[in-house]
Amino acid sequence: EEIDSDELEVIENVGHGAFGVVYKARWREKFIVAVKTIESEAEKKAFIVEVQQLSRVSHRNIIKLYGAVTKHEPVCLVMEYAEGGSLYNLLHWKKSTSRAPIYTASHVISWALQCASGVEYLHSMKPKAIIHRDLKPPNLLLTRCGTVVKICDFGTACDLKTYMTNNKGSAAWMAPEVFEGNNYTEKCDVYSFGIILWEMISRRKPFDDMAGSPPFRIMWAVHIGRRPPLIKNIPKPIEELITSCWDKDPDKRPSFSRIVIFLNHLMQFFPGADTCLVFP
Repeated sequence: EEIDSDELEVIENVGHGAFGVVYKARWREKFIVAVKTIESEAEKKAFIVEVQQLSRVSHRNIIKLYGAVTKHEPVCLVMEYAEGGSLYNLLHWKKSTSRAPIYTASHVISWALQCASGVEYLHSMKPKAIIHRDLKPPNLLLTRCGTVVKICDFGTACDLKTYMTNNKGSAAWMAPEVFEGNNYTEKCDVYSFGIILWEMISRRKPFDDMAGSPPFRIMWAVHIGRRPPLIKNIPKPIEELITSCWDKDPDKRPSFSRIVIFLNHLMQFFPGADTCLVFP
């Protein structure tokens, strides 16, 4: 849907997306939305294709696209606003004014299940599966006091080259076959999911010992088989899920359909996932 830029009233700048600034805005004087601006020419082509893809997508764990402004500058996407911010900011809390939010194992299993359901839906799209390619906690947004996960920021790049240039910070979650330049399949998202699950449980940044070094150092480490350290005293089935997801061989990684079945089963042992997070 084409949206008239006059119907948008910017409230505040809320950060930087893959391709430009993201604003919180009021649309048609009532809806609170997120507005993502697209800054450069090269990205506009990718953006148009993306809008077509996104407009076919409808799932509770994927940020909804309401429409786009294409007839005026700056070109932008108008999307669902997630008031809880990113999972990344929640896991790795930096606000000195308040202590880090408290979450439980139930929240982790539920977040993982919601993320897996959203990606399973993308992978089952017809006529052609949508591969996210840049699954990571900064692209997982939270709503409903931290209990609901929404996936955002996929593609706005159809070609990987533009994407890699814009998202140098993704190396820690990227499957080896992607940066090795090999043909990759939807299983590259499963790899990223394994890293994310490890990160939600450990509450550490993957490869944090290489913080501040260039992305190719992490890529090299991953290429030669290095993975984040296993977590002590974690239930075996969860450890096996993580390690099978980040297997070097994409064929050995489980499909998201299998992951969803497994996590659904696990949910029954972890009640309370719909309880709000505690922000001390």
